[in-house]
Amino acid sequence: MILQSVTAILGYNRVEALREAATAVEQEKEILLEMIHSIQNSQDMRQISDGEREELNLTANRLMGRTLTVEVSVETIRNPQQQESLRHATRIIDEVVNKFLDDLGNARSHLMSLYSACSSEVPPGPVDQKFQSIVIGCALEDQKKIKRRLETLLRNIENSDKAIKLLEHSKGAGSKTLQQNAESRFN
Repeated sequence: MILQSVTAILGYNRVEALREAATAVEQEKEILLEMIHSIQNSQDMRQISDGEREELNLTANRLMGRTLTVEVSVETIRNPQQQESLRHATRIIDEVVNKFLDDLGNARSHLMSLYSACSSEVPPGPVDQKFQSIVIGCALEDQKKIKRRLETLLRNIENSDKAIKLLEHSKGAGSKTLQQNAESRFN
């Protein structure tokens, strides 16, 4: 009788709604930090004056600092096997991330196979079966966090690729202009 009263007063749904709201705040913090970082490293930053760039960097750093002051923590209850699976999955992702600078292309394809292992949809490429079995051993909330982390890493790689291509394009256009100017001087 008392258990029913407590359950009725607090309500399981309210507790889950609180956890979901806190998780949404965690995700919003991650998105904001990613957006601020993306703006700071965008190609557009090279197109503006030094004064505007400095002001934008100061504002971005201030916003980054304020965003980092937000602390929300939703603890996941795990059994020992889930804890070990999470540690193992995290270690695998960290190893791939550490190899980024050595071999970006291979790191990207490896991350894609890890991401495919987390997806319930038919993946476009190979699936890392070993990683998939490790992730399945994790708590459901951890599975979602692993998938989000992989999505963020893949998005960051894609944004880096775009920035590199823009930089190469602008260098190519700049060298063509230099070449044309040099040719016009000799003609």
